[in-house]
Amino acid sequence: MANTSSAKKAARKIVRRAAINKNRRSRVRTFVRQVEEALAAGDRNAAEAAFKAAQPELMRAAGKGVLHANTASRKVSRLAQRVKALSV
Repeated sequence: MANTSSAKKAARKIVRRAAINKNRRSRVRTFVRQVEEALAAGDRNAAEAAFKAAQPELMRAAGKGVLHANTASRKVSRLAQRVKALSV
């Protein structure tokens, strides 16, 4: 347990940040799942719309430090590849 007042404050901050990061990570997973479901259904328009919504969400998570920038870029790239393959 934290002893000093600054350590106690840091512990409170960590709890708050963890809750925010958990919420952001959950949002990212939801957006990615919507793209995956549209791809599985073979619905090109829905997949493109879901991808356009998921891309900024992934990059925002990377900007906030929830995901590594390379991880977000990789996920965007792979999703884009799959959406493009569906439209061919």
